[in-house]
Amino acid sequence: MPLTRLMSILWPAFLMAGVMEMLVFSLADPQDFYWFGQHVDLSRQAVYTFSFFVFWLVTSISGALTLLLSLPPYEVNQVAAPPITPADESA
Repeated sequence: MPLTRLMSILWPAFLMAGVMEMLVFSLADPQDFYWFGQHVDLSRQAVYTFSFFVFWLVTSISGALTLLLSLPPYEVNQVAAPPITPADESA
């Protein structure tokens, strides 16, 4: 995957992960979180960091799927190597 396509996925996902982080944690306090009935025993900064990377991963997957679905069919179905013809076998 060319670097420009990768960055066209990761950079907007990074920005949206930051926005999601601000929205979620303006409404929820990380010290009040519970996981399977147990209190999350992590610092606020650890919860912020982990949540940011989860948000970034989810938005990156969304961006990658959008890019994949926007590709033309001939680019998606491209063969890695050209087929071997009878003339190539004799060489």
